[in-house]
Amino acid sequence: MAVMQKNPGALLAVDQGTTSSRSILFSPEGDVLALKQKELQLHYPHKGWVEQNPDDIWNDTLWTCRDVLQEAKKQGLKIAAIGITNQRETTIVWDRKTGKAIYNAIVWQDRRTADFCAANKKHEAKISKKTGLLLDPYFSATKIAWILDNVDGARARAEKGELAFGTVDSWLLWNLTGGKVHATDVTNASRTMLFNIVTQEWDRDLLKLFNIPASMLPAVYDNVHAFGFTDEKIVGEAITIGGMAGDQQAALIGQACFQPGMVKSTYGTGCFALINIGGRFRQSKNRLLTTVAYRVNGKISYAIEGSIFVAGAAVQWLRDGLKVFKNAAESEAIARSVADNGGVYFVPAFTGLGAPHWDPNARAAISGLTRDSNISHIVRAALEAQGYQTLDLMSAMERDSGAHVEVLRADGGLVANGFVCQFLADMLARPVEIPKVVETTAWGAACLAGLQAGVFRSFDDISARWQAHRRYEPYMKPETRSALYDGWKKSVGMLLQ
Repeated sequence: MAVMQKNPGALLAVDQGTTSSRSILFSPEGDVLALKQKELQLHYPHKGWVEQNPDDIWNDTLWTCRDVLQEAKKQGLKIAAIGITNQRETTIVWDRKTGKAIYNAIVWQDRRTADFCAANKKHEAKISKKTGLLLDPYFSATKIAWILDNVDGARARAEKGELAFGTVDSWLLWNLTGGKVHATDVTNASRTMLFNIVTQEWDRDLLKLFNIPASMLPAVYDNVHAFGFTDEKIVGEAITIGGMAGDQQAALIGQACFQPGMVKSTYGTGCFALINIGGRFRQSKNRLLTTVAYRVNGKISYAIEGSIFVAGAAVQWLRDGLKVFKNAAESEAIARSVADNGGVYFVPAFTGLGAPHWDPNARAAISGLTRDSNISHIVRAALEAQGYQTLDLMSAMERDSGAHVEVLRADGGLVANGFVCQFLADMLARPVEIPKVVETTAWGAACLAGLQAGVFRSFDDISARWQAHRRYEPYMKPETRSALYDGWKKSVGMLLQ
């Protein structure tokens, strides 16, 4: 890491997500100085397929980046470094000479390779031992193989070394540097199902299993690294790209969860919870994922991750599908209008159940309805589901890690709902903290870039800047908590039969 600067300047975070591309300018204290966002279109060419136009990903990102840089000039700010964070697992293959993608980006949500995964389940134990992942279409490996097998001439071109693969971070880095750098960071590499997170290298056996040429793969670096400089002809100035991390790992860093046993949970469309387990690789025994949390100065830390497929999406469904309310924020008052859930449970398995159940065939259900039930009970049950689902994850995480989690640091759009946050604290029987810097994912990327540029001395320096905006303490009686959770487990059990 660089020496601490006296006048460090601002940090630019490029945050490329599933539904939008954003650039955010931060002060070293985490204040947002400028923000530009553009919505990104998803394409659904067939049932279960989800794609994006790679040119849209790049052009939208460049547009937001240029706009924020112009705003920085207006404010007289110097950019110390750029950090990149991104939707993980989404897969792009492009021509090394032209820089043009040979097929649309296949998004992490895409399920087209489900049959392949089902037919190769016998390899899952070996895959998990090396990568910490389960054999699932979610990850990049089967997406790459599909492109090579289904785009005319792609496999032959790949064998000749003409094609490059990258997750979204690699694609942005390639374009920002004018095609000079083909690289990724260790967290994004860990989500491809091709990277051995124990030996920390691309795995020959896995490349052979998925029939993917090693020549396609990017170089893998620490999260804090001088990845390259932006091309002046493209961006307008040469700025060091000093940090990269996948979105969930970036949020872990933005929440300053640097000690083993610390947990962050992000509540957006879905929910992703990560617990820092330190420098020793451990396989989950509870159908969770082990992944790289971060690697700095060659020192690695791992995390166990649990994924909830539907969190805020349940509220969106009530708003858009059932037209219960016009604004998602109304859900809090509706939930509070009744004294309890009236025995109603809402299991939001619209796209199956995620961790720790991993049942793709489960479907959403509302149970416990009586003549006394009303729409308020259903809304409350949808919000309560976030507490139950998080407790499912937390229990599995604590069993896997051997740690007792003292507090949950939560972020994402749904934490604006006070009812959800309080219910989380009550069900987990531990405090829930909401950070002062709400843009935790982008802030995490900015922190990595700041470490490389010398804006921050160390993780301790970043931790010292972390502040809680709100803290929710548990107050529910243990017997009430136990009865509510028993009802949830019975409702989920009906779907798993």
